[in-house]
Amino acid sequence: MSSTARVIGQIHTVLRGTVQPYPRPDGSAGDRSAIDKHPVAGPVAVRALGLEGDEQGNLRVHGGPDKAVHHYAQEHYPLWRAELGELPVLQQPGAFGENLASTGVTEASLCWGDQVRIGSTLLELAQLRQPCWKLNVRFGQRDMALRLQRTGRTGWYWRVLQEGQLQAGDAIELVARPHPEWPLTRVVDVLYHHALDRTQLQQLAQLRLPASWEKLVQARLEHGQVEDWARRVHG
Repeated sequence: MSSTARVIGQIHTVLRGTVQPYPRPDGSAGDRSAIDKHPVAGPVAVRALGLEGDEQGNLRVHGGPDKAVHHYAQEHYPLWRAELGELPVLQQPGAFGENLASTGVTEASLCWGDQVRIGSTLLELAQLRQPCWKLNVRFGQRDMALRLQRTGRTGWYWRVLQEGQLQAGDAIELVARPHPEWPLTRVVDVLYHHALDRTQLQQLAQLRLPASWEKLVQARLEHGQVEDWARRVHG
């Protein structure tokens, strides 16, 4: 493990949200989500399960220590506006339900297991976001979740190693990079584009993976089939 202790980015906005009723893709009621997050001024406490005051709608698939803080790169917003037009949801941070919006780091520059210090918190990169159908509703695009997968502009989640506080304007300092050979773009490629490459899957399985990812990788290796994404991406 190499210790680099260098600034690689900066937090632009810190956001949090509360659970609200959320329509299903067919327009019917019955679901709940906290994807609509709003900027927070000043320091925010970060606990093992996420930002103080932030909520998740479905704790079976959201939240938990391996999805404590969701982070999305501001660099992606101009690309989405160029592809989708000037949608109102893309005019400010938070379009993707992120807790942290930043500049300087993307899926191309971060690696699996990276440890960063932001404010007084120490975070570890735990997993990529696997986008779901709620984005289709939020953007008014039937295939928005699939678009994130195909482009690799998914965002990622941090695990909290040391609780503390962070705020807009804080530097993102890289403390450790145990797996420089595993940039997130490589993980995206294995996950979605070369999904049955046994060599890559076996190497991915050697990393510290959340339980759901361990199950996914092992199932692909054992059965030689890719899991069904339909329920996740279409609802």
